Amino acid sequence: MNPSPTDAEAPVLAGRELSVKLDRSLVLDDVSLEVAAGEWVGLIGPNGAGKSTLLRLLAGLVDHAGSVSGPGPNQIALMPQTPIVPEGMTVMEYVLLGRTAHLGWLSRESRRDREVAAAALVELDLADFAARNISQLSGGETQRVVLARAVAQQPSILLLDEPTSALDIGYQNTVLELVDKLRADRQLTVVAAMHDLTTAARFADRLILLNEGRVVTSGSPDHVLDPDVLSTVYGTSLVSTRVDGELVILPAPRSRPSPT
Repeated sequence: MNPSPTDAEAPVLAGRELSVKLDRSLVLDDVSLEVAAGEWVGLIGPNGAGKSTLLRLLAGLVDHAGSVSGPGPNQIALMPQTPIVPEGMTVMEYVLLGRTAHLGWLSRESRRDREVAAAALVELDLADFAARNISQLSGGETQRVVLARAVAQQPSILLLDEPTSALDIGYQNTVLELVDKLRADRQLTVVAAMHDLTTAARFADRLILLNEGRVVTSGSPDHVLDPDVLSTVYGTSLVSTRVDGELVILPAPRSRPSPT
């Protein structure tokens, strides 16, 4: 099944027959996708399925076969799974790095760049942290700062690589709600690798299920999160249910030995 938006929507980002070899291993194999402006597309699949590689490819960071069409690189921001946080750098200095994509060779940040970075801190409720050392922040605060850096780039497409994998459930929801608000306020397009299937169903408009570097299926969360398909791909028995109308994916109930 071709993972694409509706026929009425022209894709803002598209990949055709994408393949990537790393250390002679094929980690992406003939993947095609289209993403419409304003969509949230979730990439799901087991570890090693190719989700992170696909995001890095779309960001222009990986050599590949096939073609990618979309906006220029300064319009695509990647929020990595494990961001590098330099020691001794303040929150403002780190967020200003998001303006690098707009600077010329050997150029320095302008007053306008600082205004954009400061506005990103305000938008993510981080203005009071501007002078703090980023290495002294909590995990949830750091994730918000990394998101602020991406926002300061003023992209039209935001690529997220499992942005909440190291956070507790409260911070997970907070960060993803922030992303969804930014999507609405700034008309962002979001492509996110998401580990938790229930969370993916909650936030994504459309899902692409990858396994061993290939697309298994794509479409609405209700279509893609079929327990039989998921059980085969993940190699364990999964079931689905609904809680207050939201789709929830869980491991099948354990069989417990009868008491003697």
